[in-house]
Amino acid sequence: MFQYDFMQHAFLAGTLVALMCGTIGVFVMARNLSFIAHTFSHIGFAGASFAVYAGIDPLEGLLLFTLLSALGVGQMGVKAFRRDASVSVILSFFLGLGILFLSLSNKQSNFTATLLFGSVVGINMQDVWQIVGLTLLVLFVLALGYRLLKFDSFDQVGAAAAGLPIRWISVGFLLLMSVAVSVTVQIVGALLVFVLMTVPAAAARYFTQSVFAMIVVSSLLAAAGVWFGLVMGYYTSAPVSFYIASFEAVMYFTGITYQRLMLRYKKVRAS
Repeated sequence: MFQYDFMQHAFLAGTLVALMCGTIGVFVMARNLSFIAHTFSHIGFAGASFAVYAGIDPLEGLLLFTLLSALGVGQMGVKAFRRDASVSVILSFFLGLGILFLSLSNKQSNFTATLLFGSVVGINMQDVWQIVGLTLLVLFVLALGYRLLKFDSFDQVGAAAAGLPIRWISVGFLLLMSVAVSVTVQIVGALLVFVLMTVPAAAARYFTQSVFAMIVVSSLLAAAGVWFGLVMGYYTSAPVSFYIASFEAVMYFTGITYQRLMLRYKKVRAS
């Protein structure tokens, strides 16, 4: 399996993206932004489709559309955006816009499936270097602002009382999310971005309590899901994304079961 260059590229890129999603996903869940991540992925699909139509790198279109969307959501305010009934209209519009751009280009069916469901085994070395650079950038910025982001994500009232620039922190995080979504779309596709960005982090909350431990567990679960998907996808005919989504779902329900068993054990021990 590892004698093939495309599998080496897939494992390298997939692992880096998984570590990035596992890390940023903890803060996405803490800030209740899972729906925003889903929104960005639909907008990114339109951006990639526009890039194909315009004859430029799909990643450039992804970044252009998602970064502008992040600025727009930041300007409006996340709470206001989530309450706005037009969100469903925005999602439908950008999905339709993406389909329009693809229909106007020469790449339709195959490329549509790639954008929607990803193609981790189809990335080349240039894609790998792009993913490496953007992933390291996101992880570096997260490490740099870890304390501020942790404070604002898990205690927004306290962060506001302490005088932290919570609005700018929110906008900055949305921009990081947009970059993370743009990179992840190339691995699992626009429709399954939220799988890597939310499910491992949601599962990690059932296994541990501290923020740093959640990041570690979430990153490990995301990476394990990608590795499982790549191995199973190599030996079977099913898509890699299916195995990734299935693995993360199993880990999530395993986490729920683990927490319930631990609570029951503590009650029995206390009695």
